[in-house]
Amino acid sequence: VQLQASGGGLVQPGGSLRLSCAASGRIFGINDMGWYRQAPGKQRELVASITSGGRTNYADSVKGRFTVSRDNAKNTVYLQMNSLKPEDTAVYYCNADLRVPYPANYWGQGTLVTVSS
Repeated sequence: VQLQASGGGLVQPGGSLRLSCAASGRIFGINDMGWYRQAPGKQRELVASITSGGRTNYADSVKGRFTVSRDNAKNTVYLQMNSLKPEDTAVYYCNADLRVPYPANYWGQGTLVTVSS
């Protein structure tokens, strides 16, 4: 069982990126999924999360700019990031509460997002 994240890269301020994270392996179900980020010298923080029913939660710093969504048929969570700012630069990690079949929390490998001109 693993989470595979993709979609990071270099983007100019004001630009957009879309991150994806797919869960694979012997999975019996997925509860909450989400994205965290860790900037250099800072603690890892929650960016956005989404429940299996589609209820979302966002950090104040990204509200109105980022959108989290999921495709339950594909076991995938997405993070659409618009109006990116230099302070959004960080390694982004996906996270999911899986049933394998017992409940277990998994992290993806991280993908770097750099916002710079």
